[in-house]
Amino acid sequence: MPTHPIAKSLIQTFCHLFPEDIPTGLPHKRDIQHHIDLIPGSVLPNKLVYRMNPKETMEIQRQVEELMSKGLVCKSLSSCAVPALLVPKNDDSQRMCVDSRAINKITIKYRYLVPRLEDMLDEVHGSKAFSKIDLRNGYYQIRI
Repeated sequence: MPTHPIAKSLIQTFCHLFPEDIPTGLPHKRDIQHHIDLIPGSVLPNKLVYRMNPKETMEIQRQVEELMSKGLVCKSLSSCAVPALLVPKNDDSQRMCVDSRAINKITIKYRYLVPRLEDMLDEVHGSKAFSKIDLRNGYYQIRI
């Protein structure tokens, strides 16, 4: 929480703009729909899942069910799967990560490039105040 009195009063005034959790459901459809194209004729990787104890398995299942209940993910009909694992966070909780290195090797690279960091920094040059509103609302906002 900021310590400057003006920042505190602004955040209290606009507290409705800072939700505690990300919005539920998938974002609206856009002009460009993203999907993952694989190199024609490539063989889908068949990787073994990572070994986990029952506690880790239950944690992954809990996180997947939470994402499904919020509508951020749904069951896939794809014949390809990537292994998931848990990585410890600073607050002693665990973050679920997927190891998609094998599938990335047979993926056709995106046609729409990600903006370069230098270009994005040039756009914000001279700005005095930043908020996390745009970042929070833009996260998880690309349908794949």
